[in-house]
Amino acid sequence: MINEAIITTHDLNLWYHETHALQSISMSIAKNQVTALIGPSGCGKSTLLRCFNRLNDLIDGVKITGEIKLSGRNIHEPGTDVVLLRKRVGMVFQKPNPFPKSVYENIAYGPRVHGIKDKAELDRIVEKSLRDAALWDEVRDRLHESALRLSGGQQQRLCIARTLAVEPEVILMDEPCSALDPIATSRIEKLIDILKKDYTVIIVTHNMQQAARVSDYAGFMYLGKLIEFGQTRQIFENPNENLTENYITGRFG
Repeated sequence: MINEAIITTHDLNLWYHETHALQSISMSIAKNQVTALIGPSGCGKSTLLRCFNRLNDLIDGVKITGEIKLSGRNIHEPGTDVVLLRKRVGMVFQKPNPFPKSVYENIAYGPRVHGIKDKAELDRIVEKSLRDAALWDEVRDRLHESALRLSGGQQQRLCIARTLAVEPEVILMDEPCSALDPIATSRIEKLIDILKKDYTVIIVTHNMQQAARVSDYAGFMYLGKLIEFGQTRQIFENPNENLTENYITGRFG
């Protein structure tokens, strides 16, 4: 049972033109917990993730019905500030995508967009964000070098720091480790565990072991439907649905 939900969906449906990609999704995302979305390729995991900060709005031919609430307010209600929504619900993508700027400018960019100009305050935000992303010690002497010179794992932690810099409430992660080696993956997983003290994390992953390691709650999706949702341990050890069990045990997918 979820104590406090930060995001809830009710009868959420999404179409890409004629394709019914999400079908009647109702779920609650617990605050300050890690929720993993698992399921085979093409089942709707990333599409659902992108609903939470309205990134699907940018795609032609998308139609959405149903309800998504963030802290009790419908994110599709008229007058919603989508820029502010994406500040509150940040996104870390599958492939690290640092800006072709310095490490410092990558972090300072978001706060500047939101009106912070004071250098001392920007310095504070940059250091705090890099510390929170477990990257400060590795880059403190390289703040004015290009972010593109960092390793893949460092770039992904930089992208997490860039997300943290605007003080989101929720962090969406779409396969954040799929392009990384096992050591970098382990660092990101440890970081996720630390981040949930201050943030709510929702992660899409193909890696079943990763979902079991990092998440408190898990949702199994198949063909656009949320088949089962619950505490990760229950989903992995005692699933209620045969489809879930077959996927977890590797019988399909």
